[in-house]
Amino acid sequence: MHARGFVSLVGAAALVSLTIAPAAAQSAASSATPVRTAKGKGAWTPLRTAWGDPDLQGSYTNTDESGTPFERPAEFEGKRAEDVTPAELEKAIQQRNERKARVAPTLGGAETGAGPIHWFEDYNSKNSRPWLVTDPADGKVPPPSDEARQRAEAARVKRRGGNGFDVGPFDGPEDLSLYDRCISRSVPGSMMPAIYGNSYQIVQGPGYVGIRYEMIHESRIIPLDNRPHPGKAIQMYMGDARGHFEGDTLVVETTNFVEAAAFRGASKYLKMTERFKPIGPSTVEWSVTLDDSHTWARPWTFAMNLTRDESKPVFEYACHEGNYGMQNILSAARAEESKAGPR
Repeated sequence: MHARGFVSLVGAAALVSLTIAPAAAQSAASSATPVRTAKGKGAWTPLRTAWGDPDLQGSYTNTDESGTPFERPAEFEGKRAEDVTPAELEKAIQQRNERKARVAPTLGGAETGAGPIHWFEDYNSKNSRPWLVTDPADGKVPPPSDEARQRAEAARVKRRGGNGFDVGPFDGPEDLSLYDRCISRSVPGSMMPAIYGNSYQIVQGPGYVGIRYEMIHESRIIPLDNRPHPGKAIQMYMGDARGHFEGDTLVVETTNFVEAAAFRGASKYLKMTERFKPIGPSTVEWSVTLDDSHTWARPWTFAMNLTRDESKPVFEYACHEGNYGMQNILSAARAEESKAGPR
């Protein structure tokens, strides 16, 4: 394993555990005194750590939500999510999986495929919800602000690069996205379902929660001590997170994003509030509220389930080592410039 990958894999756990006490001892103490009691039909109380916080630790995946539409699809026009019957949802899932099956031969394994076939082994829909956006009730992302439209148009013009197509320029790596450059998928992007890289690990220590993301091997250390966010001049790819528990739910507020890393075209003023709510022995409902008046007409929320699965640990995401896409894009651009002669 590369040194960078090793640090990525253990960094969050080490930082959290070294803050107060050895993580192994904490985990052992936590699992030695489980507290999981049913208080009635559908009620469930999660485990507690040795220091009394709800125990969310473990490996999770979101593959059960693979293929779930982000917004309300046309087939459910006029309906609220809670009005969709199990039979209607099952029919929609079956139709999506049938569409995927028709194009499956082109997904991987062939010389011109999109990658090895095992990337797609968990890609069929198994979800329990018809779409992800929960607020507004119509299941649609609010319309963008005028400022957001202007930013999007400026980005589109830049991508055109004077070549008549919606691509380029490719003068340097900075013209490609942070994701293309193996730098960051930020949040909440790093926890959104993808073809691969859908594992997450949550670790805890007194006063802290750490989350490791398989995608782009990123980590977050979330303090729980109500410390203030730094000034707006301090901006980070994953933002600056602060957390606290409301009952059994972990609430995390994140600000101070680098604008280039913000989700769905948000600005650097984005405030993101996540809620990690245990709803069963193996399930955490993860909901995300995005509040950015510079981008959307109103705050909005989406949600999905994270499933605890210790058979899906976080593997190293070796991205830079095989990032032939960026290398080939830039080298091809230089070759085209050479053919055209001096500018």
